[in-house]
Amino acid sequence: MTMTTRDIDENVRAELNRLRESIDNIDAAVVHMLAERFKCTQQVGHLKAQHHLPPADPDRESRQIERLRQLAESAKLDPAFAEKLLNFIIAEVIRHHETIAASPTDSPQTDRTTANTATNTAPDTATDTAPDTAPDTATNTAASTDPKASPDA
Repeated sequence: MTMTTRDIDENVRAELNRLRESIDNIDAAVVHMLAERFKCTQQVGHLKAQHHLPPADPDRESRQIERLRQLAESAKLDPAFAEKLLNFIIAEVIRHHETIAASPTDSPQTDRTTANTATNTAPDTATDTAPDTAPDTATNTAASTDPKASPDA
């Protein structure tokens, strides 16, 4: 016979509910942080398209993956999991950048308007982060010899 949450002690059920509410709040915060991150990476994509830069910067991506692995270790999170998550985000950012680059409507005027609507503290690349403890992303396709010339995805 399998127990369900209806069959367990009321104190245990209350603790489960308390923990699950915390998890739900954390999930909401993660979604909102990702949304903010992607707003920044969209700006990066427009900037790259405007200046004919590649959608990806593998050198930056490698640095970010290593950085995130170290952050994960210090946070007692599996570094391999953190790397998989970052790679997933990177792939999505690059896909967005490729779409932006292929868009005939990308123009300097559009880029300035987009940039003006963002906060002044936003990171300027997909792999940049505001605080050093917040994971952010890079890129994954074309290499650049100058990291400033081709900010990552």
